[in-house]
Amino acid sequence: MSAAGWIRLLVVALMVGGLEIACRAGALPATAIIAPSEMVRAMIEVLASGEIATDIQLTFTAVAIAAALAISGGFVLGFLIHLSPRVRAALDPLLAAYYAIPHVAFYPLLIVVFGLGIGPLIVLATAFGIVAMIIATLTGLDRVPRVLTRTARVHRLSPLQEMTLVRLPAAMPHLLSGLKLALSYAFIGVIAGEFILSTAGVGHAIAYAYDNFDNRRMYGLIVFVIGFMVVVNMLVLVWERRMAQRRGAR
Repeated sequence: MSAAGWIRLLVVALMVGGLEIACRAGALPATAIIAPSEMVRAMIEVLASGEIATDIQLTFTAVAIAAALAISGGFVLGFLIHLSPRVRAALDPLLAAYYAIPHVAFYPLLIVVFGLGIGPLIVLATAFGIVAMIIATLTGLDRVPRVLTRTARVHRLSPLQEMTLVRLPAAMPHLLSGLKLALSYAFIGVIAGEFILSTAGVGHAIAYAYDNFDNRRMYGLIVFVIGFMVVVNMLVLVWERRMAQRRGAR
C-alpha cells in the first residue's frame, strides 16, 4: 500500500475510533447515533435474517440496469457530441448546469408516466448518471495528445482505427472516472427514489426504519450501502491501475 493509502486508512480509523469512543462514553445520545461496532452488528443481523433479500435484489437490479444505460448511453452521446463542434458549443452550457436541476423533483411525474415499480427508479437513476459519463467522454477525447493523432495520420490509420487504437486508449483514464461517477450517481438515484415514494428497496427499508425510530436497523442498512459502494469503487480502482500498468509496460 502506498503512503497515501496508509494516510487514508489512518484518517478513517481515527474517525471511526473517535465516534466509537464518543458513543460508548455517552457523549452522543443513542437516539441520534449508535457506535460503529453496533452499526456493523446490526448490518450483519439484518443481512443474516434474510428480511431484506427482496429489497436488495430490487435495488441492485435497478442500479445495474441504470448504470449500464448511463455508461453506454453517456459514452455514445459524448462521442457523437465530440464529433460536432456546433452541437458541442450549444450543449456545453446545458451540461455544465445539468446537476443544478433537482432530478428527484421529477419522480412523481415519472410515476405517472411509468407507473409504480422499478421503471421510474431506472429512468431517474439513468438521468442522474448519464451526463457524468458524457462529460468524462468529452474530457477524455479532448485531452488526447496531439502527437498521438499525428502519429496515427503518419501511419495512415483509418478513422475507426484511430479511434479504437489511439483515442480511446488515451482517453481511458477519464472514461474510467466517468464510469465510477455514473455508477455512483445511478446508485444515489435509485436509493433517493426509493426513499421518496417506492414501496420496496433498500432506500425504502432505510426510510421505514427511520420513521419507526429503529436506529440499529437504519444505521445497519446505511453501513451496508456505504460498504457496497466502497467495494465497487475499489474494484474499479484496481482495474484502472492494472490498465495503467499495462500501458506503462508497453
